[in-house]
Amino acid sequence: MAPTTYVALEGVTKNHGVRTLLDDVSIGVVGGARIGVVGRNGGGKTTLVEVLCGVQEPDTGRVTRRGGLSIELLTQKDYFPDGATLRSLVVGELPEHEWAGDARIRDVMDGLLGGVDASGYRDGLNTRADTMSGGEGRRASLAHVLLTDPDLLVLDEPTNHLDVEAVDWLAGHLAARRGALLVVTHDRWFLDAVSTQTWEVTDGAVLAYEGGYAAYVLARAERDRQSTATEDRRQNLLRKELAWLRRGPPARTSKPKFRIDAANALIADEPAARDRLALQKFATARLGKQVYDLEDVSLAPAASAPEVLHRQTWRLGPGDRIGLLGPNGAGKTTLLRLLAAGSAGELDIHLAPDIRHGTVRVGKTVAVAHLSQTLLDMPGDDRVLESLQRLRQHIDVGRGRSLSAQQLLEGFGFTGERLVTRVGDLSGGERRRLQLLRLLVDGPNVLLLDEPTNDLDVETLTVLEDLLDSWPGTLVVVSHDRYFLERTTDTMYGLLGNGSLRYLTGGVEEYLRLRRSPSAAAPAPPVPPASPVDPEPVAAAAMSGGETRAVRKELAVLERRTENLRTQETKLHDSLAAAATDHEKVRELTEQLRAVEQERAAAEEQWLERAAALE
Repeated sequence: MAPTTYVALEGVTKNHGVRTLLDDVSIGVVGGARIGVVGRNGGGKTTLVEVLCGVQEPDTGRVTRRGGLSIELLTQKDYFPDGATLRSLVVGELPEHEWAGDARIRDVMDGLLGGVDASGYRDGLNTRADTMSGGEGRRASLAHVLLTDPDLLVLDEPTNHLDVEAVDWLAGHLAARRGALLVVTHDRWFLDAVSTQTWEVTDGAVLAYEGGYAAYVLARAERDRQSTATEDRRQNLLRKELAWLRRGPPARTSKPKFRIDAANALIADEPAARDRLALQKFATARLGKQVYDLEDVSLAPAASAPEVLHRQTWRLGPGDRIGLLGPNGAGKTTLLRLLAAGSAGELDIHLAPDIRHGTVRVGKTVAVAHLSQTLLDMPGDDRVLESLQRLRQHIDVGRGRSLSAQQLLEGFGFTGERLVTRVGDLSGGERRRLQLLRLLVDGPNVLLLDEPTNDLDVETLTVLEDLLDSWPGTLVVVSHDRYFLERTTDTMYGLLGNGSLRYLTGGVEEYLRLRRSPSAAAPAPPVPPASPVDPEPVAAAAMSGGETRAVRKELAVLERRTENLRTQETKLHDSLAAAATDHEKVRELTEQLRAVEQERAAAEEQWLERAAALE
């Protein structure tokens, strides 16, 4: 039995001024669909979902919705009624004994609000909506739409303002949710975690791909390889992205649905994303052996504020690529401000946060660039291209490659008339992209990035990652974008909100495990000092012949098991179609199908883990 069509677009066209955002689009959402939507900023993603939901009407074409269909849309901006409180948004007029006894409501409140008492908010459930921060407002809006439990849930950039923990919880919640889901996001880890189909909005068209982000990358790479009119630069970026996805740990893509043989064929000659040792040697030549040494430091954002670091020692060497994790308010931005205040052998005490104990030593050759979350003022009358050319005409991007200022801008989405647009007329996202480029071309050897993925679409993120791959310097990144962190950094540290700075050998997964643990609040021992230049990574011990044969045998067993489970899935689908009028039987078969699907997903993950052990 074919799934029920919830919403269908037939020949839809939608214009915005002189731009055509949707051009004769025909596509639909069926029951049970889990769709991720990607595309360039301003390319029509939000217009597409608003037409689907009925917020906007098409200029031409037809939109058909199933009778009685309930749709809930989370927009990019949080709008609250006058006088709204967290209580009215989340539980409405329900008596406390009713909502407190509802497991579904408790789960959402635990995941997003800090518990049934909303301890994550200043005044608990009585917190007024107009006093909420951006992150608090986003969590409140998410809680509201999740608890309406519609047939079709549409989320436009739901991870904006959320930290890594909240994104992880939301992905798990949506993966377990029944009903159709359509989500617009630039968070590639989140896409892989929640979607089984990907729509790309490009040049007025909507192209559909099976699978999450990893499968989408493979499908695009295959499409471009077969096309005779493909840009080499774009094709190479896709191959590089695919190579990283395929060669990385299985945890980096929780739903690896792309075909292994096809992926291996495409990346056979693709080198690793970056040569870590070569970059460190180059960085040492630029920076010397010392970059930052924090000795027994206690740190606070201001004189009257609580400490974010307590008696911690941390050393950053040349070529270190560090991701910094921590809950909101733990002090990540404060720590970046401390590093940003150090340049050329000294610390500017007027710019540094309050150092209550210890010493901070800065390398004599340090030239730091800091991308903060606040947009810097740039001359409004400057033209985009001129503002970058004034700093540098050509930029060395490593590995013998050089780009002109115009080429770099075009890679970051400034094409055509946007190259000569006044800086004062740029959107907030465009100004942030330009600010990032100005920092990169100014020749720093230490780069501090505070939430660099804000307002960047997937294509721009891949260009930025490619640029950072060949950048020889010390890099520190604060980001809620898990994919970007794992893609651009080699080492993770966690600020756990208890004054400690912890080295995370297990990366993001270890951080989440620590945050879920009650012992996370206890002070941790200081992090181990890093070597000025890390030695060449030690290769994993080679398997013996017997171990290799055992793993290959296990792989064969897992392959047979996966095929058997696929066969069971097909039979269950046929049985569901035959029992369409027997509701009790449908419910029983659906439960069986869900169990088989989970077992097959677990077998595929096991196969990838064992295959990785052979590589």
